[in-house]
Amino acid sequence: MEEKEKQAAAPEAPAEAAAPEAEVKPGRKKDKKRRGRLIGVILLVYLAVMAVAAVLLDGRHPLVELNGPAEMTVEFGGEFIDPGARAVSDGKLFGRTKRALALEADRPVDTSRLGDTALSYSATVLGKTVRAVRIVHVVDTTPPVITLVPAGALTSWLKGFEEPGYSAADNVDGDVTERVERMELNDKVLYTVADSSGNVGYAERPIQFSVSTPAISLAGGREITIQASMVYQDPGYQAQDNLGNDLTEYVVVSGEILPYAAGDYELRYTIENEQGDAAIARRIVHVEPVPLPEVVMPEQKTIYLTFDDGPGPYTDALLDLLHRYGVKATFFVTDQYRGAYTDCIGRAYREGHAIGVHTLTHASDWSMYSSEAAYFEDFMAMEEVIREQTGSYTRLFRFPGGSSNTVSSFNPGIMSRLARYMTDMGYIYFDWNVSSGDAGGTTETWKVIENVCGGCSAQPVSVVLQHDIKAFSVDAVESIILWGQRNGYVFAALDETSFRPHHGIHN
Repeated sequence: MEEKEKQAAAPEAPAEAAAPEAEVKPGRKKDKKRRGRLIGVILLVYLAVMAVAAVLLDGRHPLVELNGPAEMTVEFGGEFIDPGARAVSDGKLFGRTKRALALEADRPVDTSRLGDTALSYSATVLGKTVRAVRIVHVVDTTPPVITLVPAGALTSWLKGFEEPGYSAADNVDGDVTERVERMELNDKVLYTVADSSGNVGYAERPIQFSVSTPAISLAGGREITIQASMVYQDPGYQAQDNLGNDLTEYVVVSGEILPYAAGDYELRYTIENEQGDAAIARRIVHVEPVPLPEVVMPEQKTIYLTFDDGPGPYTDALLDLLHRYGVKATFFVTDQYRGAYTDCIGRAYREGHAIGVHTLTHASDWSMYSSEAAYFEDFMAMEEVIREQTGSYTRLFRFPGGSSNTVSSFNPGIMSRLARYMTDMGYIYFDWNVSSGDAGGTTETWKVIENVCGGCSAQPVSVVLQHDIKAFSVDAVESIILWGQRNGYVFAALDETSFRPHHGIHN
């Protein structure tokens, strides 16, 4: 057994002896590889060190160059065209490259603002950034513009030079009219204005002078004749100087004219300049009374029924009665009911009755007698109401209270003046010679009948005063008509030729 074991173990001896050779060979290969890698690393490090050294020695950096000048000027509000810049890479060892680098540039220049703008252009190489800067000056070298308003008239004898006006505008400051300075010379006006940048604008206006006294021409002539009326309408006038300047607006008219009163008047038309010189024209105005028709006395006994203060609530019934008997009457009308019965005026006119003015409102304070102007205003207002109802004005009227009234005594002389003026203007006023007493003497119908019939029986022509706003007086009319017809009277409406009873004027 031992020998077999020995024999079996014997062949393994050479293997043990050869083992050291097998281990040495692989180790050598590994060493070679390690040495190769080490040499490679060393080489790479060397190359990297050499590259870094080369870069450091080269000093590689971007180079930025401006296209065009480093400073530029652009006008305010103008267009700035940027020339731009170019960038390349540059170094000490390897020199400048041809390939352009990417540039970063600032936003465009705002030419709507004065001042300096720095435009920056930059490029980066290996972490190094280089900038180039261009300075752009936005300036204002444009002067303001002065615009002159065209002269509508030349310098005149009256006013000297009058500035027609001007305006000034600047491209930066806007409206600079308030800054304009003007210098008036003998033959021209100089205008100057400076803007905030010191630019100065100029303008010049020549002056033409007229030193002649203007001529005032009177339309219609220097002497005219008119008929009396409430309003004077001047024929007109015109004033001019020898350069054709119209100076009519400077004419002052003086002198009093009462167009409603017959007489002779003088009007003065004057232009006066600042030196006290005057141009004067005179006009003589002859105011003549309007001719009145002659009175024609009726051949028969006649009664003129007249009614004041209406129309009122009883006027329609009165018109019905008059129509039934074929009697014509006269109505001196008002509008004191403010249109409530105004249509009765038109009806009465269409049915053949006469219409005359009494007063518009019949004011209880008798204010229509406060002045001539107040009376005329009241009168013409009532005339307009009559025209609207009848289509025409009337020449007939009756004074409120009659011409002999004393209610106007607060204005001494007013009745005497009005009676004259109204007659001069061709209006015919009627008082009465028979009173019904319905204005305060009685409130009884029978008494009205008695007063009227008794009064009419004493004379051949009677103008009767009644009021159609009083029922008891209207109720008496039928009896008056019947009495008149039985006694041979005719009834008629007043006209411009009718008998005109006038009272004595007490004021």
